Amino acid sequence: MSAISFQSQLYEVVVNQEDQYSIWPVGKIVPNGWILVGKQGTKEACLDYIGDVWTDMRPRSLRASMLN
Repeated sequence: MSAISFQSQLYEVVVNQEDQYSIWPVGKIVPNGWILVGKQGTKEACLDYIGDVWTDMRPRSLRASMLN
């Protein structure tokens, strides 16, 4: 893949049941256990979005167990 096509590749932000975020190429089937959050853009834009919303890196199950 050339540098130009790599930079123009579009991604979507996905999240799993543990509230962990990632990016996935547009047009590829999202793996089981992950759902689209509605944000799409360049790799940089998607990673910036994740940086803004994913403020607690602990998995949901760990956060829940710490409350008990």
